[in-house]
Amino acid sequence: MMARFIHINPADNVAVAIEKMAAGETLQTGNLSVVLKEEIPAGHKIALQDFKTGDHIIKYGSPIGHAREEIPAGSWVNEQNIKTNLEGLQEYTFSPVPEPTLLPSQEITFKGYRRKNGDVGIRNELWIIPTVGCVNGIVTALEKNFRKECDDKGVDAIVAFPHNYGCSQLGDDHENTRKILRDLALHPNAGGVLIVGLGCENNQIGAFREFLGDFDTERIRFMESQKVDDEIEAGMQILRELYALASQDKRTDIPFGELRVGLKCGGSDGFSGITANPLLGVFSDFLVAQGGTTVLTEVPEMFGAETILMNRSQSEAIFQKTVHLINDFKSYFIENKQPIYENPSPGNKAGGISTLEEKSLGCTQKAGTSMVKDVLLYGERLKTKGLNLLSAPGNDLVASTALAASGCHMVLFTTGRGTPFGTFVPTAKISTNSNLYQHKPNWIDFNAGSLLEGETMEALGERFTQFILDVANGARTNNEKSEYREIAIFKSGVTL
Repeated sequence: MMARFIHINPADNVAVAIEKMAAGETLQTGNLSVVLKEEIPAGHKIALQDFKTGDHIIKYGSPIGHAREEIPAGSWVNEQNIKTNLEGLQEYTFSPVPEPTLLPSQEITFKGYRRKNGDVGIRNELWIIPTVGCVNGIVTALEKNFRKECDDKGVDAIVAFPHNYGCSQLGDDHENTRKILRDLALHPNAGGVLIVGLGCENNQIGAFREFLGDFDTERIRFMESQKVDDEIEAGMQILRELYALASQDKRTDIPFGELRVGLKCGGSDGFSGITANPLLGVFSDFLVAQGGTTVLTEVPEMFGAETILMNRSQSEAIFQKTVHLINDFKSYFIENKQPIYENPSPGNKAGGISTLEEKSLGCTQKAGTSMVKDVLLYGERLKTKGLNLLSAPGNDLVASTALAASGCHMVLFTTGRGTPFGTFVPTAKISTNSNLYQHKPNWIDFNAGSLLEGETMEALGERFTQFILDVANGARTNNEKSEYREIAIFKSGVTL
């Protein structure tokens, strides 16, 4: 019989209902027996003791806030009667933890595309990238026309990536746009790239070409629309030349340790930190042990659990970079006169998450137990194998775009509420509960909810690793099948 609740950590003074529990039911954990005073929704917290106002509420073995009022044992603990402990900026001290013993390395390979510069892709696609939003109509017309001409055969996909930026931006916003578009153009999942400009925008083709640095001039091509008579025919001709090259590319054996994977969550619920996020943590540790790379982002959703990551820094220098990562994002909130801890979202609360600490302690489990090897600014590209942290907001599409732009081949996205979107790399959705998986099979790629139904983490982890290998070998994720593929660029300043 499936358990009806879970007591995650022996130190916890709340339990989590796995399914809806009725008033009057008795909850038995260890020597503790509690009668429920009210109905408790699935994913939500149950008080295991009487709380006085101000008492800490413990989940995952750590405080997730304090009681706003007296809460009798057996009561529903939610955002109405619990308040965050977080406020203001904090001081941090480096208290390094011992480096964990790495899992044994295995001889695993996948079939990927080895690029001219030695980099590896898991897709072989043709991409059409606008330097500025003014040419969005052109790039979408080119995508439509060329897909019709070649019928999507010979390459994995033909995709245009319209966006709103590239002009009327200043300072960091302009540089953020250039960086994300550069990272997109250089990504190894593309076998050919056509960059389309207008001619009078801030993000000029000539300067952008130099910004790319060393690149394969056969595979990355440019068109300035104001300088050609017929931009559609000129663009189609370039796409035909790129297609002739990319369609000859073949998959070859690639060591698993060359895989780079982004870790993200959204629409979290009370099971996120119990099922899907710990599963990603187990996989992250496994991939790192094979010499691979994982990237954790969503800085505002590290608040309240950031010291766990800081103390896993590989060195004092990485610790200082992590402190800057956290405090710079807090300062961004302050500069914009917004509360730092305005989280969780309405959907999170409905799913059983009451405070930012609770959300963060669940979110950071995606990073497993590995040491933090590097910290990246927004728009930076990966240079160090192992677990990396990346500066980006919690917004799903902005953060997922940033993960892909850093060089990740795919993004693993855990969710308890469900979401259909995808960024420019395969964006696999992992459900925290089986109900979501059954309800939205066209959104969800893998179900971690079976952990609540008796499957062991070891067995689930093996199935999940095979799922990742299948995606790396070319199996399409649901967002790819539905052609839900977009980019979003972080903006914080003035628009002219």
